[in-house]
Amino acid sequence: MSKTLFFLVPYPKGEAPSQRFRFEQYLTTFESAGYTIEIHPFYDYTTWQTLYSEGNSLKKALGVIICFIKRFGLIFQLRRADYIFIHREVAHVGPPIFEWIIAKILRRKYVYDFDDAIWLPNYSESNARFHRLKAYWKVNYAMKWADKVIAGNEYLASHARQFNQQVQVIPTTIDTENHHTILSDHEKEEIVIGWTGTHTTMHYLDELVPILRELEKTHSFKFLVISNEAPLYNLDSLEFVKWNKETEIEDLARMNIGVMPLQHDIWSEGKCGFKGLQYMALEIATIMSPVGVNTSIIYDGKNGFLATNPEDWKEKLTLLIEDKELRIKLGKAGKTTIEERYSVQTNKNNYLQLFES
Repeated sequence: MSKTLFFLVPYPKGEAPSQRFRFEQYLTTFESAGYTIEIHPFYDYTTWQTLYSEGNSLKKALGVIICFIKRFGLIFQLRRADYIFIHREVAHVGPPIFEWIIAKILRRKYVYDFDDAIWLPNYSESNARFHRLKAYWKVNYAMKWADKVIAGNEYLASHARQFNQQVQVIPTTIDTENHHTILSDHEKEEIVIGWTGTHTTMHYLDELVPILRELEKTHSFKFLVISNEAPLYNLDSLEFVKWNKETEIEDLARMNIGVMPLQHDIWSEGKCGFKGLQYMALEIATIMSPVGVNTSIIYDGKNGFLATNPEDWKEKLTLLIEDKELRIKLGKAGKTTIEERYSVQTNKNNYLQLFES
């Protein structure tokens, strides 16, 4: 007999990396196991698109109010659900009203999933005036009232255990069979160093740009940035490609060397290393800052490099630019790491077991 699984999520299906690579990749797995899936995003597509544009304050506010009203309507449908899965929050703004109703009024159990240090304030400039509406503190209550909590790494899990003892780590994963299926071409003459991410995280490149500017004087390469907004860096090697879901893997596979610089702060400690995982899945030689989960993904010199300071970054970028065989070796070892520990295929049962009891 089919059982219904409700996903209560912030964003429209297919639009946000945190959803795509946390649980959306497993929807066919659930369906094959006999579940009927219903995905209920807080934002409709139009409001989601408006939210991350400049201005439109009134339109944003009206859109959020309408989404809130629809959320209240959904709450009365939850009795149809055999299982409930909440990713990050039931409503993108406001206190944990819906989580409280689900747990305390309806007495329904739910699995709570998160993949960033979302109890800490973090917002884009385009939405700075609204960020106080987020009520970041609600995350701790959502964890406390959950039947089970799944976190993207051990740092996040350790925070969750302050509020709930039923905490499991399930990493953000890569589908190496159906999605990340193109490999970096290390035989081509042009060397491409690359980074991908949104404009909100592009500031992590600030300390890397002077190093790239130095390397431009002695080496020939392209610096590829794949993002939703163009960078403003003054680099001769810079090439910008606007992120496109349809071509994202093909664009990534142009890289021979993938970089993931981070600052050593509380927010970065909670990140799940996703950029690096994507690079490694495509056999792109990867360099990451030794922050948070990165130190458990990369074994320095074996399946990639860790770079602590500017001298490290320059040395390791130089090594990889000059040594094709090293790029190939680290790229292949990186892909093996993904297949063994961070692939969808390896983690399917972890998701299915969430709802077995």
